[in-house]
Amino acid sequence: MNNTATQFQPQLPPKPDLQSCSQGTSGDWFEYLVQAYPHHTDYAGVVWHGTYLTWMEEARVEYLHQLGIDFATLVGMGCDLPVVELSVRYHRPVRMGQTALVKARMADLEGVRILWDYQIQSPNASELYVSAQVTLVAVDREKGKILRQLPATIQSALAKR
Repeated sequence: MNNTATQFQPQLPPKPDLQSCSQGTSGDWFEYLVQAYPHHTDYAGVVWHGTYLTWMEEARVEYLHQLGIDFATLVGMGCDLPVVELSVRYHRPVRMGQTALVKARMADLEGVRILWDYQIQSPNASELYVSAQVTLVAVDREKGKILRQLPATIQSALAKR
């Protein structure tokens, strides 16, 4: 084999070990690690703006799961938590191949309105990519109407946070 040919092969940078970075809480933030794959990006290799919303939802659903709220079970009970308000600030882009840390926390609970804060940043916290606030409202799926109060199982699970 020709050493000259292998000498000029492009080398990929080492990939961070996603398994070694655990998902969980840090302070009052829930942390969820994501990887920017090609399907998350546009033709320039920059993460598409809607992908950040998907990552925030994934983090929120996983956080609720760890609190004991399985979203599929919640929906099966006839309750949904749709987004009714969203504010996003894009600070800098995540690029294809990068790893990012999605931080989520429930900021406030006002009756059936649940307010969430998000930060998407580099794993070492040196760069902030996105900050956002999302408001969810508990809705009766069958009637399509806002519930008067959160189901008891959700209330008790959210009290654990």
